[in-house]
Amino acid sequence: MINKGIILAGGKGTRMSPLTKAVNKQLLPIYDKPLIFYPLSILMLAKIKDILIVVNKGQLEQYKKILPNGKRLGIKLSYAEQAKPKGLPDAFILGEKFINKKNVALILGDNFFYGQYLSQKLKSCVKLKSGAKILLHKVAKPEAYGVAKIDKKNKVIGIKEKPKNFFSDLAITGLYFFDKKVSEYAKKLKPSRRGELEITDLIKKYQSLKQLKADYIGRGGAWLDTGSIDDFYKTSSFVSAIENRQGFKIACLEEIALNNRWISKKHIKESIKFYGKCNYSNYLKKLIS
Repeated sequence: MINKGIILAGGKGTRMSPLTKAVNKQLLPIYDKPLIFYPLSILMLAKIKDILIVVNKGQLEQYKKILPNGKRLGIKLSYAEQAKPKGLPDAFILGEKFINKKNVALILGDNFFYGQYLSQKLKSCVKLKSGAKILLHKVAKPEAYGVAKIDKKNKVIGIKEKPKNFFSDLAITGLYFFDKKVSEYAKKLKPSRRGELEITDLIKKYQSLKQLKADYIGRGGAWLDTGSIDDFYKTSSFVSAIENRQGFKIACLEEIALNNRWISKKHIKESIKFYGKCNYSNYLKKLIS
């Protein structure tokens, strides 16, 4: 069972410069909320309460202004600073003490997930006992992603990074589930040509041990990478359209915490006071009226 999660929110965000010269990408707004709310909401929907956020050195205080310690959300938030980007598996080296030989989930801070049955999918994934599990999503242009080929039992039988020829149209999303050996395996990885540890190499280690399984985001679900300015604003438009049409908020952390029975109406009132007069607070008021 997985009850620990890591959000990797570091990186230089060079594809979104000059916006990211002053502010970390994960603190920029996707419609009416900071981007960091969205991956955090995914871990909370998976019923994960103990969460480590990995941030760039020097940006810790920016994050603590919006997400101090998780108390208002009924969760435990802690932080680790990353001196420079060293690749995704570095999160398991930096967070080794946090993981403490327990199973753990990792989500990238710039990934957006949405879907009707997503909560059930997440609750199934966190039941992982051993090995690793990746979440796949069908894409129209597999050559732009790392992709996986699977067998009838959902075991991964092949992985390729940005294949030039068709290999599979199932892209590996930025949400991963690992057993307690992940830090041990991460420390044994060697940097790639670009000087970073590669998540592909880590999941290939589990594949070589025949301990790598996959699950899917269904046809009605959405997975978006907000790494470029175009994708960032497309995601913002998507959230705006859904919220204004249907009347509920995507990634309302307090609503998820209330539904999980981690907090009471008293905590919602504290959040309303914290955010001040804004549309987000107005939505919170409706939750307790």
